[in-house]
Amino acid sequence: MPRSAIRAKLGVEPGPARLDPERFAPANRRRLSAPGLRTFLAIADLWGLNEEQRRLVLGLPSRSTYQNWVKAAREHRDITLDVDVLTRISAVLGIHQALGVLYGSEQDGIAWLRGPHRTTVFGGRPPMDLVTSGTQDGLLIVRRFLDAARGGSYMAPNEIDAGFQPYTDADIVVS
Repeated sequence: MPRSAIRAKLGVEPGPARLDPERFAPANRRRLSAPGLRTFLAIADLWGLNEEQRRLVLGLPSRSTYQNWVKAAREHRDITLDVDVLTRISAVLGIHQALGVLYGSEQDGIAWLRGPHRTTVFGGRPPMDLVTSGTQDGLLIVRRFLDAARGGSYMAPNEIDAGFQPYTDADIVVS
């Protein structure tokens, strides 16, 4: 039965869908926490983040808490991270995935993260500054910017596309 029919049957007004609270249940967070943290650590290694930057990305847990999480994850023991930390890890995974789609090599994607950008949202600074700012908003801004670029919103062309001229009606040949 479609959601609209269920809403109508229950007398619920149409509007934005709400997340299922079970998504945040401890069992689901426990299932995702250790694998998510291990993946985050691999990406952080690739990006060359030091421990302080990693902690900032994760919301600045204490050093001992961070080290306990890392030890447990690497030993494949269960941990349960809170929703904020899992959201931050998800943003990093999304950034990494988007860079993989937009750039031909991991090094090019990392160079983009570390290079200064004139785009208003970055204000001439590297996107990595927002990633390691300690705020969830900083991570999500970079994630959304890259998602928009993947979707075709403006991003400066790379070397291959720099000289591209848009097609005109005269270029279309119908046989």
